[in-house]
Amino acid sequence: MPSPTLQLRPEPPAKRRKTTPEHEIPPPPMPGRVVDLAEQLDAEERAKYIKGAKLGSGQYADVFAARLATDPSRLFAIKKIKVGPEAREFGISYDSLREIRFLQELSHPNIIRLHAVFSTRAQNLHLVLEHLPGGDLLKLIQDERVVYGTPHIKAWMLQLARAVHFCHANGVLHRDIKPNNLLLAADGAVKLADFGLARALPDPFQPMTYNTVTIWYRPPELFFQAAHYGPAVDMWSCGCVFAELVAREVLFRAWPETEMHMVRLICEKVGTPTEDNWPGVSKLRGYVTPTEFVPLRSREQWLAAFPSIGEVGVDLMVQMLTLDPRKRVTAHGVLEHNFWTTAPRPSRLEDLPRKGGGPEEMGRDLARRGGDLSNGVADSKARGDRVARKIDFGSLRT
Repeated sequence: MPSPTLQLRPEPPAKRRKTTPEHEIPPPPMPGRVVDLAEQLDAEERAKYIKGAKLGSGQYADVFAARLATDPSRLFAIKKIKVGPEAREFGISYDSLREIRFLQELSHPNIIRLHAVFSTRAQNLHLVLEHLPGGDLLKLIQDERVVYGTPHIKAWMLQLARAVHFCHANGVLHRDIKPNNLLLAADGAVKLADFGLARALPDPFQPMTYNTVTIWYRPPELFFQAAHYGPAVDMWSCGCVFAELVAREVLFRAWPETEMHMVRLICEKVGTPTEDNWPGVSKLRGYVTPTEFVPLRSREQWLAAFPSIGEVGVDLMVQMLTLDPRKRVTAHGVLEHNFWTTAPRPSRLEDLPRKGGGPEEMGRDLARRGGDLSNGVADSKARGDRVARKIDFGSLRT
């Protein structure tokens, strides 16, 4: 029996079928049209803002003052990320993409706000950021003319804890918390900035780089080359910021600025990591059995070093600076701590001291490269040279 599709005689010419909308196949869009649409959208976004004077300039970016075209009283900062020939060939840097991605996802009163992103024909990327004229927390700490006390420290740290808790609750690690990444708004509010090293919380089995977090604020697990870590890395950095606010000097400022000397300083000021106080530490790739042992710093020693914050404040600081990341306090735990409800209470925003950083200082802050690991002293290009493959405690001498 012949196949049903086999015709035994010539078929008469088929009648032309009328096409209906559901039968029509639209032609593929022309690349030129897509490009034109993107350029039109960029042009519309650019037109919303009036660019003003240049506030700061760096190798990575230029920062300009800006106003909203429809309401000149609303101020902004436009960060123009410079795109060189290499970037045009290989694309925008990961640091820039991270910063844009996470700032678009995270909206919180204590996180710098990204209002818009647009590009130009020259392919330079422009980030429209909120106006933060108060400078950064580092400049305030270093200015001896600025007088502040425990209520002010509580207010700043509480805002930082809220920002970090929001990041962690939304699955984001910041990985570069330090005073010069904490910008100050005109009303005194603290704004967590620079998400160039941030990343989403990974799969527990996915390894991550340990060469992250500015070295003075880096937790011990990263010095020991832990490939798997989580929000606890940010909590150590918060503890370092807390101590720096109280003492007005960096807690772990090793010199020379190498990872070996940093580990030694952590041992001196906190205690030597061992299997007793940190189960599993000896299995980390970068760990070397110490030839010298320093016992864990007692609460009395912490209180003697930081008397102004009292026993309750010292308790919180010690929980932040716990060697074992699994025992370190979480951001939620920080917010639940009774440090905030113990007298003196945190200052109101309007009572916080102002340094008056001004637009130029804001420009310098924003012009820094996202994810820059330098401390403002060492060259960030040499960050790879600071990686210690082995740490010999016994060979370290001042």
